[in-house]
Amino acid sequence: MIANKLLPGDTIGIVSPASPEDRNVIDKGIKHLETLGFKIKLGKSIYSRTGFLAGSDEERALDLMNMFLDPQVSMILCIRGGYGTMRLLPYLDFDIIKANPKIFMGYSDITTLLNIIYQKTGLITFHGPMLTSNISEKYTLNSFLETITKSTYPYTLNNPYYLPVECSVRGISEGSIIGGNLCLLCSTLGTPYEIDTKGKILFLEEIGEAPYKIDRMLTQLNLSGKLSECSGFILGQFKGCGLSNYNRSFTLDEVLETQIFSLKKPTINHIMSGHSYPKLTLPIGAKARIDSTLGKIVILDPVLQ
Repeated sequence: MIANKLLPGDTIGIVSPASPEDRNVIDKGIKHLETLGFKIKLGKSIYSRTGFLAGSDEERALDLMNMFLDPQVSMILCIRGGYGTMRLLPYLDFDIIKANPKIFMGYSDITTLLNIIYQKTGLITFHGPMLTSNISEKYTLNSFLETITKSTYPYTLNNPYYLPVECSVRGISEGSIIGGNLCLLCSTLGTPYEIDTKGKILFLEEIGEAPYKIDRMLTQLNLSGKLSECSGFILGQFKGCGLSNYNRSFTLDEVLETQIFSLKKPTINHIMSGHSYPKLTLPIGAKARIDSTLGKIVILDPVLQ
């Protein structure tokens, strides 16, 4: 299931499913979206603070559901990630979301919503920049606008020319893209919202985790069968996931070698998507082909209409 593409003058609904953000930062992001030609509608709790959350669980969930119900809203964009998105899951009505398909975008802690909305409804969601991201960065903005305002297909996801991908395991694989932040994916295991990787292309990214923590999370996914079930891998940005001294540690590359490359599934590494820039927009749930001989990711079906 796909939503309608965004047209000039359409309304973007702004929600904050996770952590709070400074009012001035939020207002700056709103003004930037307005300069791109879009109208803005604000969720009621976007300026709220409840501990480390942007309002109570019920308030944040209600904001999200109201945006799906609002016929004036064409796209729903999250303010930021942080913590707390998983707490919303019991309060969401996936029947309402399915009946009101809209562009939904975020990353990091929003990984949970991106994948569970796709799994529960079939709606393609988007792993991409948020309101507080640097959307004005050239390649980030181009990928953002090209993805949400056009419905051409097939199309190729390309890194900027000066940032080549790495074909860690050669081969060709097809499947729907799922995934996002590694920590959040692991957090779904053993719950009713557990990620389904069977026959899928698994996208992974992370920030600020030492190699041993990356290894622990990948081991958990491996022991739960999630890595062996997928058809291939897209590895994004692993920002700040190194150490100053490796005398008593594997490197990140060594962890990926033992946990992912050893599975001999087609793998493309260093895709510019995650917690750094440039930040490509990836459609979660879209059918894709990865050719890790040529280093290409091709989206095979339309992601919007």
